[in-house]
Amino acid sequence: MATVLAFHAHPDDEALLTGGTLARLADEGHRVVLVVATDGHMDAAPPDREPPRLHELRKSACVLGVDRVVHLGYADSGHGPLFYADPPDRTRFARADTEKAAEQLAAILREENAAMLLSYDPNGGYGHRDHIKVHEVGRRAAELAGTARVLEATLPRDTVERLVRLIQLLRIPLRFGPDELSSRFSPRSAITHRYDVRRYARQKQAALAAHHSQMNGTGRMSAVMRAMLRLPAPLFGLLLGREWYIDASPSRPSQR
Repeated sequence: MATVLAFHAHPDDEALLTGGTLARLADEGHRVVLVVATDGHMDAAPPDREPPRLHELRKSACVLGVDRVVHLGYADSGHGPLFYADPPDRTRFARADTEKAAEQLAAILREENAAMLLSYDPNGGYGHRDHIKVHEVGRRAAELAGTARVLEATLPRDTVERLVRLIQLLRIPLRFGPDELSSRFSPRSAITHRYDVRRYARQKQAALAAHHSQMNGTGRMSAVMRAMLRLPAPLFGLLLGREWYIDASPSRPSQR
């Protein structure tokens, strides 16, 4: 059995983008390690307790069968035109030195003797500055650690467009414009792997539910995530039971 390390930007990304894959890997007996760059908070971390979103992440990881959770120690960089100053206790991930962050991740890859790294596509999915940084740091860390396999999580653009139309039809608030999303993620021609994870729909849905602060918040995806949790598991699996990746392994030509 192999060790697979999944590298994500924020708590809840692991469930949305790779939840079914992680549950499937764990179910098949592989060791699964989850690393998040940020704790998902914009402000200073609580001095006397674990940040709430990291606590939620551990609950989600438990549902998915993850063996180890690591936070690299960075703060959320936020999404949008304003790029706020760093909080007093840590650096926003998008401002982090790429080489230093890659060394942090490479050290974990080496320690775990990971056979595969799961990361993000060159667009960082929908273009969040932390997601783009995950792509950059993940690629470099794989080079430094000599990791043989790199799969970058993504979605086909045409699938995103259909989902956006469905969300609009259901009158669920979505704080993304169709044009903004259709220019992100990846063209279908770039995608090399599609995994059917409908068997793990209940786990993926339960992992999402663990992120209470996001479910009950006012973020861009909060209303959509609440709607996802209300779906019967078979319907949830029908809509979100496939996960897509680009093979960016060092032996393959670049997908850029």
